[in-house]
Amino acid sequence: MRAIQARQAGGPDVLELVDLPDPDPGPGEVAVAVAAAGVNFIDTYRRAGIYPVAYPHVVGSEGAGRVTALGEGVTDLAVGDRVAWADAPGSYASRVVVTADRALRVPDDVDDATAAALPSRASRRTTSPPRPTPCSPATTSSCTPAPAASVSCSRSSPWRAAAG
Repeated sequence: MRAIQARQAGGPDVLELVDLPDPDPGPGEVAVAVAAAGVNFIDTYRRAGIYPVAYPHVVGSEGAGRVTALGEGVTDLAVGDRVAWADAPGSYASRVVVTADRALRVPDDVDDATAAALPSRASRRTTSPPRPTPCSPATTSSCTPAPAASVSCSRSSPWRAAAG
């Protein structure tokens, strides 16, 4: 698989495109072909070394794609299901392993880029304290944050390198 890996703590210059073996799902996990990777602040914090991680590591933790393999004991998903997830390390890759109970089915009418941005946004919405709205110049610092971004790994995307 192709992946974006941080070779050490630092800025964007420590990221490199690498070829790695495809990951295999363990018990309670699914392997997913990544169609879109979510881009979030935590990715930059881990890359920069603010949040400790082992280096080198494949960056990213959220995305959307299709299930390609099931680990032992997974019964509520099937190969071919479209899913989205948050908190699956290594999501800036063409393949990732996701804990099955954190994989959310994606409806057909939701595109991959949107699906990749939703799980993290939803978890923040349910775990963060309420914030005042509507936003105005006087309250901008306390407004609800914008949704996480996502990057498409489609063949026409400039970020396609990780999609293989």
